[in-house]
Amino acid sequence: MKINRLMKWCMGIIFIVILTIGGFAYHVYYNAVSTFEEIHTPIKHTPTEQRTQPVVLQEKHPFSMLLLGVDERENDVGRSDTIIVLTVNPQTKNTLMVSIPRDTYTTIVGKNRKDKINHAYAFGGMEMSMNTIEKLLDIPIDYVAKVNMEGFKQVIDTIGNVQVQNEIDFQQGSHHFKKGTISLDGSAALDYVRMRKVDPQGDFGRQNRQKQVIQAIIDKGTSLKTLMIYQDIFKILGKNVSTNLTFNQIKELQQNYRQSLGDIKQIHFEKGQGKIIHGIWYYIPDQKELSQISSSLQKHLEVSSTKK
Repeated sequence: MKINRLMKWCMGIIFIVILTIGGFAYHVYYNAVSTFEEIHTPIKHTPTEQRTQPVVLQEKHPFSMLLLGVDERENDVGRSDTIIVLTVNPQTKNTLMVSIPRDTYTTIVGKNRKDKINHAYAFGGMEMSMNTIEKLLDIPIDYVAKVNMEGFKQVIDTIGNVQVQNEIDFQQGSHHFKKGTISLDGSAALDYVRMRKVDPQGDFGRQNRQKQVIQAIIDKGTSLKTLMIYQDIFKILGKNVSTNLTFNQIKELQQNYRQSLGDIKQIHFEKGQGKIIHGIWYYIPDQKELSQISSSLQKHLEVSSTKK
């Protein structure tokens, strides 16, 4: 009799826990839908001739995505200081990632002139950035996401400090970063990923630090403690992220491309040269290297070059 009562009591507790978790999961889902409706930004973008058919994520088509890290200041639209292109192929089960130096000298599509590639965002937002990078890399850009770097700082301050393994001792802004394992709050993390001038690897060192911090955020973001403050995180995302992906498309990515997105192979611009033009410093890509990078991305996307 006592055992039966104990079993009923235990089953009752389990039932209540299931209801609570179920209700919590629904609440998270509802807030996620609301957040992604807020950050969804339709883009008036004409696909290149390489993209003869639209990408169907349900059918696991390869696709590309442009990630823009933007410093938006008051009364200033800002410039894209971080420019990353991803190509994702579920057949090869991996993702190629190339970070484009922000000072790259190239044609700004829509302005009909050459300038630093990060000025495309200042001139014409995400659409002009997509068009300009499509021309530079000779690939279609299917999706785009813009992240305000201030939001990057706010996320870390919300979830708590993140730890990274720093390779060199350096000073950036008001922060001194010692070599070894260090803990970063939001402000320190921004300085950590922005530094490039005293890094022997220049932009490539900065790219590695960006990847470190992003991975640390992801690792900490999956913890139970972080899950309990999801509303605060969604609020930050709603204010600081814009993308032409819909919530349903993001669900398709999670369902059909998880393995590919978990294996990222980096491609680097390494052979370009700096050049002063009219008193301004630009990064001039090595044309042979640029052609090789374009070819790798085209093959990964299963598209052909538009150049004859």
